Amino acid sequence: MKIAAVQMISGPDVAPNLETAGRLIAEAAAAGAQLVALPEYFPLIGATDADRLAAREIDGSGPMQDFLAATARRHGLWLIGGSIPLRADDPARLRNACLVFDPQGQRVARYDKIHLFGFRKGDEAYDEAATIERGGQVVTFDCPLGRIGVAICYDLRFPELFRAMGELDLLVLPAAFTETTGRAHWEILLRARAIENQCYLLAAAQGGRHPNGRMTHGNSMVIDPWGEVLARMDKGEGVVLAELDRQRLVETRTSLPALKHRIL
Repeated sequence: MKIAAVQMISGPDVAPNLETAGRLIAEAAAAGAQLVALPEYFPLIGATDADRLAAREIDGSGPMQDFLAATARRHGLWLIGGSIPLRADDPARLRNACLVFDPQGQRVARYDKIHLFGFRKGDEAYDEAATIERGGQVVTFDCPLGRIGVAICYDLRFPELFRAMGELDLLVLPAAFTETTGRAHWEILLRARAIENQCYLLAAAQGGRHPNGRMTHGNSMVIDPWGEVLARMDKGEGVVLAELDRQRLVETRTSLPALKHRIL
């Protein structure tokens, strides 16, 4: 079963980002992908806080959600919609939400980012909690590829989140890791999550210099349950594609049954 991560360098305007995402999803579908993941904030990145708040959609309605549903249906694939801004309970904030659509274009899951990024080093500073309302529910769903868990970007640093998902076949992580933190930690953390959960991991990232000058780390990749990187893209737009081999899952868990050895 083929799975694919779409890597983008999104800008602040929604329409051209949707056009790029559509083109790259079509490329993945033409290559045989049955499940495709988009990066965090694929419809807009680098916008001001006010622009992101203005772009919020009501849950269940809006051009970004319509695009995801129609694209999944058009290509007949499972689509993990990176993340989009949805309205929050707090009118001054948004929810950073990942929506999942089945091959008929029906939404089957919604995950709201739980862990909110905060970082300060020199002139580089981020404080997601200033404009984002965190989620509170762990999310998994079932499809023909198996049981899939969804998380977003900074969640990667919190292994207890993934343990709470139970036994998985695939973890999907849309992200927009900064170049500073990504260069130091991205691959190490991704491989650790795949190894300790003995599952495949599909990471779809923003990767390059955005119109506002921000640099994201990229390195979208597919990792197998033994922690081996099967495919990767450094920077730039494109598609990362690899096979999800169920026999590889069985062999890994049989030879090293670490999930069954858990005590705590």
